[in-house]
Amino acid sequence: MNVAIRYAAGSDIGCNRENNEDSGYAGARLIAVADGMGGYAGGEVASSTVIGSLRSLDTGAHGDDLVESLGRAVAEANEKLRIVREERPDLSRMGTTLTAMLWSGESVALAHIGDSRGYLLRDGELFQMTQDHTMDELLKAEAEQAGQTADPAETSRLSHVLYRVLDGRDDREPDLRLREARLGDRYLLCSDGLSGPVEAQRIYELLSAEADPQRAVAALIEEARANGGPDNITAVVADVVEAEYHTDAGGPVVVGAAASSQS
Repeated sequence: MNVAIRYAAGSDIGCNRENNEDSGYAGARLIAVADGMGGYAGGEVASSTVIGSLRSLDTGAHGDDLVESLGRAVAEANEKLRIVREERPDLSRMGTTLTAMLWSGESVALAHIGDSRGYLLRDGELFQMTQDHTMDELLKAEAEQAGQTADPAETSRLSHVLYRVLDGRDDREPDLRLREARLGDRYLLCSDGLSGPVEAQRIYELLSAEADPQRAVAALIEEARANGGPDNITAVVADVVEAEYHTDAGGPVVVGAAASSQS
């Protein structure tokens, strides 16, 4: 069956931030969310640079190996961050998370680094497709392998400390995998400004209740703001639909810092 995606994206500064360091992209073949960091201007530059670099994937042919294409594009984006850091020493601390999906028919490649998240709503169940690259998750995994339980106080303290991001340095490898998209799937990519204040059960309820992707994005952002909106909030929703009945795709949508950098 020939499938396509019906998509929407939105980004909000949140309730406590002075600027938006998130960037998001949604197009016919590519969806992505990047959450920048690194002080004033640094996060905006990092996330918008990475999203801007990946955009070419939305129009190009990728052959048979989607994962290789996406992985190579992420490496190229990281190299652009290295160049920016060398040209602008004031941005030496910048970096960004990235969660991105690249489609070719029913095959979809997923790339993930940092603590932005990817969710899949399928057959009435919500699955988290990504694992946060935070120190608390690393400690939990190490403890589990050793047959132990991680110290809750220690993991709580380290819950927002990232051990892997894109920052222009070497060996910044994302998690990469190939998935099979099914008709009726709904995908959500979001920054931790959404997944932090909004519990998974509530994300499930809102994704299930709103059939239109744009309304779903708006409802998710509104919920994060209602729960305090402590950080920038970015969400991309993509529904897998039959291509022959999908005629209202429109053009790509760019949100957050990446949209501001274009103006």
